[in-house]
Amino acid sequence: MAETATPIRDRVAEFNGGFTAQIGPRLSDVFATEQADLVAAGVPEKAVAAGDRLPEATLLDSRGESVLLEDALGERGGVVVFYRGSWCPYCNLTLKTYQEQLLPILRDRGLGLVAISPQTPEASDLAVVNGGLDFTVLTDPGNRLVRELGILTEPAAAARAAHTDLGFDVADSNADATGDIPFPTVLVVDGSGAVTFADVHVDYTTRTEVSDIVAALPES
Repeated sequence: MAETATPIRDRVAEFNGGFTAQIGPRLSDVFATEQADLVAAGVPEKAVAAGDRLPEATLLDSRGESVLLEDALGERGGVVVFYRGSWCPYCNLTLKTYQEQLLPILRDRGLGLVAISPQTPEASDLAVVNGGLDFTVLTDPGNRLVRELGILTEPAAAARAAHTDLGFDVADSNADATGDIPFPTVLVVDGSGAVTFADVHVDYTTRTEVSDIVAALPES
C-alpha cells in the first residue's frame, strides 16, 4: 500500500482528539465507560467465527429493493462489513478508509465488498453519498442477519442519553425503530459461503485494519 495509506487506528486517534474537546468531559466519560464495559464483557460466545457458513439473507439496497447477500457479494466471495450506521463517526471513517485502501485491492482480485447496517435504506444512501462510497451498502431490517451471526448489541442507556444530548437517537435511523445495532465486524467469505476470517470488535472505536483483511484474503 502507498505511504499515504494511514491505518484506521491513527485516523481514530486524530478524530478522538477533536471529538473529545468538542463534546466535553461529561459526555466523553459516558462513552469511555461504555467502551470499557463492552471490552470487559468481551465478544459474545456465539458470535460468528472462521469455519462458519454465511447464512442466506435477503437485504435491502439504498432504493429499498430486495437483494440477496450472495448476489451482492459475487461468485468469488469477498468481504462483508457490519457497521452501526451513518450516525457513527467511527463507521464513516472506517468505510471511507475501506473505499480508499481496500476496494482497489478487492477489485483487482475479483472479490466483492459489501457493507451492512440496520439503518433505513435512506440512511444507507446517506452513508454512500457522504462517504463517496463506490461499493454495495445494504440494510439488514430488524438485524435479522446480525442476530443469526450472534453479533447483536445496543448502546448503553447512558450512551443513548448522551446521544440525545448530541441531537440524535439511534432508533430514528434504524429500519425497525429500535436501538439494536451490530458489533462492528468484518468477515472474509469464500465463493461457497464459508467464513474464512471473522473479526468482531466490541469496542466500536477500534476497527479491522486493511492490512489484516488483505492478509486474510485468498491467494489471487
